[in-house]
Amino acid sequence: MEEIKAGLKYVDFEGDVDDSVVSLDNFSHDASMFEIRPELVVAPRNAKDVEKLVRIVNDKRSLVPNLSLTARSAGTCMSGGAINDSIIVDFKKYFTAIENITSDSAQAQPGVLYRDFEPETFKHNALMPTYPASRDLATIGGMVNNNAGGEKSLEFGKTEDFVTELKFVFADGIERSVKPLNKSELDAKMAQTDFEGKVYKQLYELIVNNYDQIMAAKPKVSKNSTGYNLWDVWNRETQVFDLNKLIVGAQGTLGLVTDINFRLARHRPHSGLLILFMRDIGELGEIVNKVLESKPASFECFDDNTLIFIIKYMPYFAKTLGLWGLFKLAFSLIPEALQLLRGIPKMILMVEFNGETEAEVRDKVKQLHRQLANQRARYEINGFEEDPTEGKSEKFWIMRRQAFNLLRHTVREKHTAPFIDDLVVNPPYLPEFLPKIRDIIKKYKLLATVQGHIGDGNFHIIPLMKLEDKAERAKLLPAMKEVNNLVLKYHGSLSGEHNDGLVRGPWLEAMYGKPMVELFRQAKVIMDPDAIFNPHKKANADWDYSFSHIRDHF
Repeated sequence: MEEIKAGLKYVDFEGDVDDSVVSLDNFSHDASMFEIRPELVVAPRNAKDVEKLVRIVNDKRSLVPNLSLTARSAGTCMSGGAINDSIIVDFKKYFTAIENITSDSAQAQPGVLYRDFEPETFKHNALMPTYPASRDLATIGGMVNNNAGGEKSLEFGKTEDFVTELKFVFADGIERSVKPLNKSELDAKMAQTDFEGKVYKQLYELIVNNYDQIMAAKPKVSKNSTGYNLWDVWNRETQVFDLNKLIVGAQGTLGLVTDINFRLARHRPHSGLLILFMRDIGELGEIVNKVLESKPASFECFDDNTLIFIIKYMPYFAKTLGLWGLFKLAFSLIPEALQLLRGIPKMILMVEFNGETEAEVRDKVKQLHRQLANQRARYEINGFEEDPTEGKSEKFWIMRRQAFNLLRHTVREKHTAPFIDDLVVNPPYLPEFLPKIRDIIKKYKLLATVQGHIGDGNFHIIPLMKLEDKAERAKLLPAMKEVNNLVLKYHGSLSGEHNDGLVRGPWLEAMYGKPMVELFRQAKVIMDPDAIFNPHKKANADWDYSFSHIRDHF
């Protein structure tokens, strides 16, 4: 890497260049089960630095084999998308400006933490609603590159639905604005003789020449983060070409995002929750349909194992809630403890409504409660609370959001193994699908809870495993195959939010077929002809490579 360091010094690179042992160790893993040690960590200070970095990599690649760039912000990616054996580009250090926020839009840099971004939007009574469960750790750049979603995706969609414009450094080392184009604007772009013109022309031809195949390949699910979103780039009816749709969710494999413009949603300050205890998930399909007709803001769930872990390891919450907060949580869970005496529910469902007033929310919750009165499952509004609004359901959100951290921190000898962590199956199939997925978990003796966004049919199953044990590692491939085959049998997606990275990229052919994956690869070559951006991810992932980089020490 001496050539790169010398080159950056020559062009007056303003950012930081670091090859210390500590930094290389820190950047060798993200939130996935993989480990890849980089050779260099570079923190650009501005967009000009990013341009210089890309150009130098292009210039030096003939001298340094396999030279590449992998963008990284907070490193919360669960699929291995933020690690690489060459150069890590750290956007979290300097790309942290929140540039402009109004009641309906926001502009900010990719290293901005969502937890800092959200309070600024609230000042304008606005919300960026596609935040992931890791909202306290994630950056908005990671949200864009993974096409993030979360508990509010049922109502609002995913990040791809909110990005209106990006600043993006292309493979030729030039930052350009990317925004939707009408046909005349697209024609002007394609007439350019530079690299940008070539990209637009070749992508347009790729999509138009394979339009029916591409549109047929679009997953028929509520959310999807697999592959490249070629089906959303060119709309034959509206004649709009939007390259943002390809970049969002590409995990930095096509270029580097340096600035983001979002559309914002209105923040409705009041919320309420209806809780459903399901002892027979055979009724799940009917209940899900009825709940979705009421158009809730969120529809979440967690299983019986989650509830048991919460009650068993209650003292854990003292760390985050304090002693008084722990006491309040324990006291509020008395009704749920009594539920266990009468029989453990198979699934706990959480239906949240938002509104402008408390009265509006209360009416929505109680109306749905009345509509579900004839169901055999037992329903409660916040345990024995009469008023279902304003934070009185906090205990259920604590259980839903903190269950995974609880599992991870209380089972000391095992570690997170996110390899079946983000599957999507349409809700009508769930009564058949969920028992089968639990059978697979039992078959391989995996310690895991089932929770997620039931309104979307999107479940997060993150086993804890002793990955340094060869017998445990040997479970990964067969268990993954069984789960993936089951998901595809029910016409689902292998990832709704967490993306492909190293873990799901190798299974894209099983999901889409070889011809469609070849179109993904052609799109990658058009955008990144010399393969300098984030190799071994998405359509270019290979399981042998991925498996060889699973962590064997912690």
